Amino acid sequence: MGKRPAQEPLEDVTLNTSPVSKKARVEDVPECRPQLKSPSPPVRVPVNGYHREGGVRNGYAEASVTDEGKANSEGVATSPNSPALEGVEDGEDEEQTAYSTITRQMAPTEGYSDLYLDTIDRSVLDFDFEKLCSVSLSNINVYACLVCGKYYQGRGPKSHAYFHALEIGHHVFVNMQTKRVYVLPEGYEVKSKSLEDIKCVVDPKLPKGEVVMLDRVAKTARDLSGKEYRPGFVGMNNIKENDYFNAVIQALAHIPPLRNFFMLEDLSGKSELVQRFSVLIRKMWNTRAFKTHVSPHELIQQVSRQSNKRFDLLHQSDPVDFLSWFLNNTHFALGGSKTKPGTSIVHRVFQGKLKVESQQITAKADAGDRLRFEEAAEVIVETMRYLMLTLDLPAAPLFQDELDRNIIPQIPLTSILSKYDGLKAQEHLSMRKRFRLLHPLPPFLLFHIKRFSKNKFVSERNPTIVTFPVRSLDMSPYVEPNPALHPPGEPIWYDLVANVTHEAVRTRDDSVEGEAERKVWRVQMRDRARDEWLQIQDLYVERVASETLFTKESYLMVWERRRDGKDKGKGKG
Repeated sequence: MGKRPAQEPLEDVTLNTSPVSKKARVEDVPECRPQLKSPSPPVRVPVNGYHREGGVRNGYAEASVTDEGKANSEGVATSPNSPALEGVEDGEDEEQTAYSTITRQMAPTEGYSDLYLDTIDRSVLDFDFEKLCSVSLSNINVYACLVCGKYYQGRGPKSHAYFHALEIGHHVFVNMQTKRVYVLPEGYEVKSKSLEDIKCVVDPKLPKGEVVMLDRVAKTARDLSGKEYRPGFVGMNNIKENDYFNAVIQALAHIPPLRNFFMLEDLSGKSELVQRFSVLIRKMWNTRAFKTHVSPHELIQQVSRQSNKRFDLLHQSDPVDFLSWFLNNTHFALGGSKTKPGTSIVHRVFQGKLKVESQQITAKADAGDRLRFEEAAEVIVETMRYLMLTLDLPAAPLFQDELDRNIIPQIPLTSILSKYDGLKAQEHLSMRKRFRLLHPLPPFLLFHIKRFSKNKFVSERNPTIVTFPVRSLDMSPYVEPNPALHPPGEPIWYDLVANVTHEAVRTRDDSVEGEAERKVWRVQMRDRARDEWLQIQDLYVERVASETLFTKESYLMVWERRRDGKDKGKGKG
């Protein structure tokens, strides 16, 4: 369509001899505007469709212009000597464009405070994914549309959320940082108690009294569809290959001092890794969730960036490697020190001390005496700190039994713990070493049962089953006596909290053992309030009998030190 010819020369309307740059400024404009003095040929100025005064043609308002001047951005006639044009005559870049005529309401119209709230669809809302604008992919000033669930940036007249409201007709948005709800394109904030459940899902927060009672009172909640779930024991979405990640996070979320710290402390000034871990734990224990599972997408994306894609959702990794990386990075993110112990919640929960005795293996030593410490030779004694204890499994049998079936050996947990009794030596390169735990033991012990070994040619898995008691594991035989911290002869009881297990699943029926196997990671956790055990594999949550926990291939175990009457006042770990 051709351009419509101007009704009068441009020189008669424009006072400036040179063009000025376009600079949009949006300001709050009062609804009442002065009457225009005399009609003149119209100047087309776009305005907000919700506040139209005067003639409107195709979404534009007609403002009158006098012979001496032109209408300003408010629709008020001005003369060349008026203050509105002083800055232009001086050459300043102060001319307002058409965007400056858009008005924003500071409050809803009286009687319409709940306008558009009936369009909110809670069934499509999912705030677990990373907060990125679906158009610009920016993470700055992101709003979520409460009608379709998509993320958009900003809420100004030039923002993607503003255009989404005009084009699609979705009007209710929530700021993902401040949790404030706005109606667009009007721009006013909505303050309604009916939106509290949405704010609770965006960033759930529990009072201290409820957090303390999480392990004492059994609670059951329901999602939007009416399905029951146990807060804290919810499934976690396996986006691609992040089941290793899910198992570790589930176990950490059931360690009470660590969980309570991340649920109650204000971590707004900490790193993004700490903040996202805190939000994920609070979502797992939320009693007002819209669905019975959560997604770790936001946290795993931050982990992927911070670890240079060593741990991501596209490739499966080792849970122990990830746990070691995560604990160390969380410790430093919380302001922890490399040398000073107990400077973060991570070290106060998991860190302990270990005595290592080393001796050089001489060339004269026989094959049977290589691991026997010589009294005449020098013994080097070192004290080290640990977050996790590695337990070595004996070699798996190479032969089959008389029924041509593979033998699955079993070994008790106490046998592989003898590595730390201070008597059994091991060979490391040209040194023989023996280990002994020192008082005080940490409140929680992490055991890594080493099942995988790699060489230049192949990666091998040890299928040995480790048997263990669910309660009352005595750690006193593996700790060097120290009467000042713990009375000699008294047991040190530990109870199982979580157990991460491994299962090898063959991808082909005709494959031999160890070939074309896929790793599946699960976690077994204890519900303290009900004294029951549950097994979680991604989205599947089911009850299991405590007597059958050891039948799986345990890989990572979390043990909690028991705090009973005998322990009080006698050197707690």
